[in-house]
Amino acid sequence: MSPRSASVNEELRRRSRERLLQAAVELVDEHGFEATTLGAIADRAGSARGLVSYYFPGKRQLVQSAVHRLMHRTLEEALEHEPATEDGRERLARAIDSILGLARERPVLMRQHMAGLLQAEGFVQCPEQRRLAELLGETVARYGSHEVAADYPMLRALLMGAVYAALVPGVPMAIPTLRAELFERYGLDWELGVPPDSAPVTERRDISRFFATEDRGEPERP
Repeated sequence: MSPRSASVNEELRRRSRERLLQAAVELVDEHGFEATTLGAIADRAGSARGLVSYYFPGKRQLVQSAVHRLMHRTLEEALEHEPATEDGRERLARAIDSILGLARERPVLMRQHMAGLLQAEGFVQCPEQRRLAELLGETVARYGSHEVAADYPMLRALLMGAVYAALVPGVPMAIPTLRAELFERYGLDWELGVPPDSAPVTERRDISRFFATEDRGEPERP
């Protein structure tokens, strides 16, 4: 049997990493961070347990990367859904709604994510986080910012603060209230984006499409 080509090996590694990210999101969402073990993640992903440490330094880094993947793909989908638009105010409204929507739909997962950011490891730089930063930066630019380097971190901080406020145990704030505050700050009309009362959540959406392990149509590498 001839050895696999470098491109085949790269594709297999990509799929393996994707399965681990998806398994991490699912298990933490179901059981919380502490109850989720690396072994359980590997088992859910159908991967050898040693592969987890090959791709990620530890559980906290894996989970943070997994949640950043969910966030950037949710944001990407929200920005591009029909009707397509280049209007900066509409795109900013969609961005705000997509992140607040995750807090509403997956409170356990997002609460664990916020708690992880306050741990010693802090904010982990990874491909998923960088893609999320790119999308938010592009959104701020489309909105009309002339200082994206300053305005993007502010938007990120406001979104993180809103998610935290929505999920803090004992004294959570209502998401419509947080949305109204953010929309007022950016001068956005309530009807933009996806107003909370226009799309009631009946069940959580399937997220497997955000962690595709099959070929998604990219051109093959030589």
